[in-house]
Amino acid sequence: MGSEGGRQRSGARPPLAGRHSVCYILNHMVQYARSRLDASFAALSDVTRRGVLEQLGRADASITNLAEKFRMTLTGMKKHVGVLEQAGLVTTEKVGRVRTCKLGPRRLQEETAWIQRYRQLWDSRFDELDKVVEELKQKETVDGRKKRE
Repeated sequence: MGSEGGRQRSGARPPLAGRHSVCYILNHMVQYARSRLDASFAALSDVTRRGVLEQLGRADASITNLAEKFRMTLTGMKKHVGVLEQAGLVTTEKVGRVRTCKLGPRRLQEETAWIQRYRQLWDSRFDELDKVVEELKQKETVDGRKKRE
């Protein structure tokens, strides 16, 4: 098949041309961001994993040390660290027989931004609710005076 101006006659479009491709790319990005948030919040839903993050915020630690600190088996701690690692919150490095854990490159900025957006939304809604309540109080006060007269 010949081409006209770099485009094949069959009507095939370059990979990024057309609105459907752009929608797919944007949708993929949104899904990717959601899955990262899902992984992070799932990892943070467990008290042990939150404790591990707090501990690693103070100093790097081996999985063995973390298991001892949290009074659990080595296998159990490996699973917790694996969940944190999958979420990008922790990285591990094996040197010899020791696997050392440290905080990952993601410092919960995306999660904090997500929470902040919802906090702003709810603050705005509560401010509006406060205005409605205040208006109702004022109306009630005025109506109460009229009834007494």
